[in-house]
Amino acid sequence: MVMKVTSKTFIRKTKRGNILKIVREHYLRDDIGCGSLACKKCKRNGEKPLEKNPSVDNDGVPDKHYLLLDTNVVLHQIDALEDDTLKNVIILQTVLEEVKHLSHSVYKRLMDLIGNHSRCYYVFVNVYHKDTYVERVRGESPNDYNDRMIRVSALWYNKHFDGKIKVLLISSDEASKAKAINEGIPTMSLEQYVKGLNNVTLTDKLSNRNSVVEEISKEPIFPPHLTPAQIHMGIKSGKLLQGTFFASNDNFLEGNVFVEGQEKNILLQGREHLNRAINGDIVAVQMLPESEWSAPTNLVIADYDDLELENNLNNTVQPKDKHPTGRVVGIIRKKWRQYCGIIQHSVVENATRHLFVPAEKKIPKIRIETRQYDKLKDQRLIIAIDTWPRTSRYPLGHFVRSLGKIGEREAENEVILLEHDVPHSKFSDQVLACLPKETWTVTDSDFFGREDFRDLDICSVDPPGCTDIDDALHCMALKNGNFQVGVHIADVTHFIKPGTPIDLEASQRATTVYLTGRRIDMVPGLLSSNLCSLRGGEERLAFSCVWEMTPNAEIVNSSFTKSVIKSKAAMTYEQAQLIIDDQNQNTAIAIGLRQLNKFAKILKKRRLDAGALVLASPEIRFLMDSETRDPLDVEVKQLKETNSMVEEFMLLANIEVAKKIYSDFPEFAVLRRHPKPPPSNFESLIKAAAHLGVELNVDTSKDLANSLDKAVKLDNPFFNTMLRILATRCMLQAVYFASGTKTYDEFMHYGLAAPIYTHFTSPIRRYADVLVHRLLAVSIAAENTTPELLDKRKIDAICQNLNVRTRMSSYAERASVALNTHIFFRGKIRDEEGYILYVKKNALQILIPKYGLEGTLFLSPRKGQLQMVTFTYNEEEQTQRCGQVVFRTFDPVTVQLSLDSSNVQHERIVLKLVKPEIPNFSIPSSIASTTTVQQTQKNPKPCDSSSEPLCKKPKV
Repeated sequence: MVMKVTSKTFIRKTKRGNILKIVREHYLRDDIGCGSLACKKCKRNGEKPLEKNPSVDNDGVPDKHYLLLDTNVVLHQIDALEDDTLKNVIILQTVLEEVKHLSHSVYKRLMDLIGNHSRCYYVFVNVYHKDTYVERVRGESPNDYNDRMIRVSALWYNKHFDGKIKVLLISSDEASKAKAINEGIPTMSLEQYVKGLNNVTLTDKLSNRNSVVEEISKEPIFPPHLTPAQIHMGIKSGKLLQGTFFASNDNFLEGNVFVEGQEKNILLQGREHLNRAINGDIVAVQMLPESEWSAPTNLVIADYDDLELENNLNNTVQPKDKHPTGRVVGIIRKKWRQYCGIIQHSVVENATRHLFVPAEKKIPKIRIETRQYDKLKDQRLIIAIDTWPRTSRYPLGHFVRSLGKIGEREAENEVILLEHDVPHSKFSDQVLACLPKETWTVTDSDFFGREDFRDLDICSVDPPGCTDIDDALHCMALKNGNFQVGVHIADVTHFIKPGTPIDLEASQRATTVYLTGRRIDMVPGLLSSNLCSLRGGEERLAFSCVWEMTPNAEIVNSSFTKSVIKSKAAMTYEQAQLIIDDQNQNTAIAIGLRQLNKFAKILKKRRLDAGALVLASPEIRFLMDSETRDPLDVEVKQLKETNSMVEEFMLLANIEVAKKIYSDFPEFAVLRRHPKPPPSNFESLIKAAAHLGVELNVDTSKDLANSLDKAVKLDNPFFNTMLRILATRCMLQAVYFASGTKTYDEFMHYGLAAPIYTHFTSPIRRYADVLVHRLLAVSIAAENTTPELLDKRKIDAICQNLNVRTRMSSYAERASVALNTHIFFRGKIRDEEGYILYVKKNALQILIPKYGLEGTLFLSPRKGQLQMVTFTYNEEEQTQRCGQVVFRTFDPVTVQLSLDSSNVQHERIVLKLVKPEIPNFSIPSSIASTTTVQQTQKNPKPCDSSSEPLCKKPKV
């Protein structure tokens, strides 16, 4: 039976002055079941029920019982709730809605638990049950109202079961627990409940956010944080600034805060000024007086063990180039997540308190409690932070789960994916249900609204082993002396419709991630490697850009159309190059490739003349053992003319599509911009180049390009490449955006010297391209528009996710290369040529081109170490001097490379100086270097971003 319990009427005045009457009614039911198999009173409507005999061996609680959780337990103990031990749990609709409102990530994890039928989680819709609904009383806070609804439901459940099964209210709120106990409701905290289970693993998973670890009498280490109200007033009055905290890569006692609208980031130095901020946190910052402004220390400091080194190297000379400097006075929004790492080695027998060392060096060590040290000491772990009190040097956290043994490839790859927040779970049944049958083929109905290009001599050119072929080309001569040129892109949107589970999943993943030896697809393999892949000899659906071009590569006219193609050949770059170079081959494919190559050279020269940049970064390729998947050798990737040929036509297609969708959708076009870097980004590079007599002009991209072209030193053939590598790092990141959120002047792609640009050519592996395909399809009347395409806010939110996912996938790919580099160097010692990238106060950062890696060679001893030689750092000239030997940026050196595995958390490629030779100079190998591997292009490439991800072909 359904009955109406409340009816409220609201009167609202519209913008036009009309009176709008809104009536809200609340209906209750008497047929909502309790969800228990043991219940004879309630009907079950097909839901997965609670077990009939919920027997649990737990001291101090009834043998047969269910758990009913309050909101705080779900929010703060979700890691423990995910343990298989906890079953037969009642989740009230009140709790579900509150969790959804407070934390989307916890809500998603809770819904996964509810969907796992083996866990017996039952959602009881208490707000529509006639016996558990209560009205809010005047003056009652929302929190008190929700707590009262939870207690009413818990009391009803216990009366409903007549004592045969107890329902335990699990609450972490002392006031709410006291009220529940006073009302006769069996109540306890989750900590109390778990203690009775005698389950060590589950105990370790409990949050420590309420723990008091340090004695009250202990002196605080950090200043107190301001209250939310004080922070709000401070920001409103302008006394405080709000921004995002970014920890330093090299010095754990330094960081920067990015504040929207500020020309320079705010520098933070020292433990007290960082004040418990963790990388990514949104913080409130108080600026220091200008007399206290400072500059980055230019030190490499990894941990508290290096503090003496810091004290020795800090000089009292005031820096000439001061940065705005401040201190954190409050955390506005914590960006804490789960972290991967290991437990620090302990020599204390039976100790329960341990330090966890995160794999991410920007994250501080975390103090945890566990009785499983012997079991976990050799494992890669996941830990969550609970709190960071003023009296603790480190934040406090708890164990979540183990990933596997340290050093095992699967465990290390899992660490990389988790640390960089790469979605990599199996595609859900809902997503897979959106796929066509594996036997899908092009049918007559698919030709409706499409051009039939199956007879064209279309071919694809990709790296060896590529299976997600998303682009193909063709070129043929026309009777009027011009040429027809086509770029054909996989029509992924034919299979992925807006709003479907597969579309939502792809939008969240945002990009395909290419690890060494493993690919994390954005869409299921049936599409990415089969039905959407433009394989040779198979009919495929495509989206085609077709131009008529003059022999001088001028576009006479262009068209965009959906099509059906049948690629005549799927080639590697090397195979295509051989065909172009072999003048005896005169097939239609060979003739078309040669003409495309001629056009590409013209297009590239035209771009460079307009000011497009050609930058560089080291890129290597591993030759892998087919059985063990271990790297056998490392080689620098060599690009051929065909690489550039494909790039130029992808760039052209992206630019032409950007113009088209912007002309038709000036507010909603998904575009890609590369902001001009501020001159301050180039200051250190200009200074380093000037010391070698090289002048860099960075006023415009054209000026920079010309400067780089002229910067050649005959005695250092790698100098120009080094300069381009460092120039790459001065760039800002290229980002996706909705056209209506920027002015046209801000659309500029600095690196490509293009006034407007987008991504259209890789929809298999980039969700931005999927959106662009949909816009273009509407633009040419091939598809109908959808509300999502014309919602600027939604598009902007998607673009923000695309930017984050793209950046993190880049970092994950570099970490994967670093992992395989370490595996390759196990048991090897090699002398290699390198070049100095940066001169620090206490170290040299060195690039080894052969292996595409960077290492930090420390020049100063750490605590307890002796050194027979002394290095003198000159900040003005950016040099290190030892006797007659002077080290400058760009200088060639010879270093010995080996792997140091003494720190199982951070294996290192150790660098020891070989040339120039300095007698008696030796830093113990255990601390001689750390490495990071940059994974973009070694050879010149079009500049799309300073941190683009490694992909199957150069980024365009």
